[in-house]
Amino acid sequence: MVSTSGDVLAGPLILASLREELLPQADIVTPNLREASVLLGCLPLQSVADMRFAAKSIHDIGPRNVLVKGGDLPASSDTVNVLFDAKEFYEFRSTRIRTSNTHGTGCTLASSIAAELARGYSVLSAVKIAKRYVESALDYSKDILIGQGRQGPFDHLLKLKKNALPCSRRPFNPSDLLLYAVTDSRMNKKWGRSMSDAVKAAVEGGATIVQLREKDIDTGDFLEAAKTCLKICRSHGIPFLINDRIDIALACDADGVHIGQSDMPARMARSILGPDKIIGISCKTQEQAEKAWVDWADYIGCGGVYPTNTKENNITVGLDGLKTVCSTSNLPVVAIGGIGISNAKAVMGLGVPNLEGVAVVSALFDRECVLSETQNLLKVVMGATRDVK
Repeated sequence: MVSTSGDVLAGPLILASLREELLPQADIVTPNLREASVLLGCLPLQSVADMRFAAKSIHDIGPRNVLVKGGDLPASSDTVNVLFDAKEFYEFRSTRIRTSNTHGTGCTLASSIAAELARGYSVLSAVKIAKRYVESALDYSKDILIGQGRQGPFDHLLKLKKNALPCSRRPFNPSDLLLYAVTDSRMNKKWGRSMSDAVKAAVEGGATIVQLREKDIDTGDFLEAAKTCLKICRSHGIPFLINDRIDIALACDADGVHIGQSDMPARMARSILGPDKIIGISCKTQEQAEKAWVDWADYIGCGGVYPTNTKENNITVGLDGLKTVCSTSNLPVVAIGGIGISNAKAVMGLGVPNLEGVAVVSALFDRECVLSETQNLLKVVMGATRDVK
């Protein structure tokens, strides 16, 4: 495995050696626009179409994959990278981060790709992971004032930025999805209990993550409910997410959001919330799951698996649809829709890759005792998971 980057603006002998000896051995090369131009005899590269041509032409020299980096693309508000893998072109676009603290980004990207390849990821996945890391570090680094040079430091450890708040919670773990509790105010009202009492009972019963879903409530009341439930979840060390409302998630400093296909795009949500927040997205198809990965979601909610009364006109995907999404997804998946104690074992017993847990509403909150229902459902889910393993 060879991953190359760096300044190839060298003499003719070195350049010839690079083209004839090193590039044909490379799994991937990652030239920027100037480097790609030199490799191709100083060919002008000024557009995405030029980048695609360059990636294909450099590939013809011998490397198995070529990633042309377009950070210096003229008159572009976005950064564009083009990957060619001998069969397909892939474009990676993101909003340009305005900063002079860019020293070392190219070498960091190449090193990150090489590290992910060594971990067994495909080239496409390795590039996605590395690009997300570099962009996160760039964003954290953008306001650092160190030194007098034209370029400032690139903060690999995301710690130098003086106004960056320390992360007060542990990183997202796919196992957090094991028993995913989604709240419902109408059910709580039916049983005569407050939202905070319902969430507290679910958490104490063993829920591993909580999503606050409110469809018919004023923003002020939603925010107050979110703050109260967040305290409960934080005290038990489990993630707390907001359904749909990114503004509420920001206002209460929730751990993240869950969004649907008709809500704000996941990539835009990521740009608003930053790299540390959890973003989940509802998906029913392989295509939606693939886009969730490209758009930097952390997990997928797949369903409805079974018919449900909690969401009108919800198209069910069944166990076969769940299998398809799980088998093709690069992200962890939580199944949702009509799941309860009677069928959770069938869902978790599928034994498909990436299926980490079940998300439930009625099975917990449309019951007299949320605590005992959560405990019982957790036993079923954990038992099914152990059986599969």
